[in-house]
Amino acid sequence: MKNIFKYFFCFSLVISIGNISFAQQKEVITKVQKFKPPVVKTFLGINQNGAHVTVDEGNQLIALPLKIVDAQNHQYPISSYRFLYRKKSVILNDETGKKEETFSITASRFDSTPLPKVWINNIQGRLQPEEQLYFFDIVVKDKEGRDFFAPELKITIK
Repeated sequence: MKNIFKYFFCFSLVISIGNISFAQQKEVITKVQKFKPPVVKTFLGINQNGAHVTVDEGNQLIALPLKIVDAQNHQYPISSYRFLYRKKSVILNDETGKKEETFSITASRFDSTPLPKVWINNIQGRLQPEEQLYFFDIVVKDKEGRDFFAPELKITIK
């Protein structure tokens, strides 16, 4: 009988110590000051989102740097962005045996602007009407080093 009380007492003691040690670990929550990002616009050359440009203009634009500016014309440094090239292609329909137009996409993430030379060389001189140059998920830094998203930029070749 004494052994049962001894085991019960030891078991209760271990459980109590465990509860006390876990109860003392409190989660610390630090409040972060709310951040309202500045209103900015995204430019490639003089073009903004939704622009329609000629093939010649598109060939020039692809080599230009992406710019993010606010109303006071202050430029913000770009941390990263994604670029998607929607390219017109021709495929052979197996059922009809006829050629059909379709679109393929090539995309990647970049840390600097303008695009790398290999991307510029692969796009420049090959642009066709209805193709698109699409910059999205653009992350920029404010004066205090805080990251925020800038508006996307989609340019269609006419």
